[in-house]
Amino acid sequence: MDCHNLGEYHPPEEIPEEEKPDEKLLDENALIEDTGSIRPANAKHLIHCLTIIGQVEGHFELSSQNKTTKYEHIIPALVAIEQDRSIEGLLILLNTVGGDVEAGLAIAELIAGMLTPTVSLVVGGGHSIGVPLSVSAKKSYIVPSASMTIHPVRMNGMMLGVPQSFDYISRIQDRIIQFVTKNSHVPEKKFRELMTNTQELATDVGSVITGKQAVELGLIDQIGSLSDAISALYALIEQSPVRYPD
Repeated sequence: MDCHNLGEYHPPEEIPEEEKPDEKLLDENALIEDTGSIRPANAKHLIHCLTIIGQVEGHFELSSQNKTTKYEHIIPALVAIEQDRSIEGLLILLNTVGGDVEAGLAIAELIAGMLTPTVSLVVGGGHSIGVPLSVSAKKSYIVPSASMTIHPVRMNGMMLGVPQSFDYISRIQDRIIQFVTKNSHVPEKKFRELMTNTQELATDVGSVITGKQAVELGLIDQIGSLSDAISALYALIEQSPVRYPD
């Protein structure tokens, strides 16, 4: 049998150290791609930036054309942030149209229960379930051009028109109202009025409020920008005790 000459073996050349990709940069890029989050290292305090954008996705996967925030990514990320002693604070940036009520409320409850200093900043919109997410941080900010939509709970798909169904929706709505009023300064009566307003939206029930109105109502703490939110987070970090002392 004839053997073909395959040529001599040449081991692959080693890539010079200075030309190798930065592993730290690759990790940061993967973090942004997977969760929309970033963790800057060269800063006064190490903070984790978490983005809640588009539609909050719950138990049902949305179309690939939709920008979504997946709760199965956010929930374990929050657990990791709370345990990681190197992370000193959490900055939450919101530009969301809302989404799944239970998923959004679950994320909001976790943020509200963290010992890690937290600050939220609403940019663009904090609509629907974005409202409890906005107020879940220890301090909340909203840019002047942002808006927030407050409306009753909606249900998609087929629903039985029986008293039990309406009672279930009412109880979900009460959970949201209790959470928002507990974690902000808006009176419950006023929040219910905004939620059931029939005079503002042409084809819906509810209210759309501006950043300035959100602060005047006590829903959001302050009008501010990115620098204001970061400064407030730094102040919280410097005032807060050690989360889990040895």
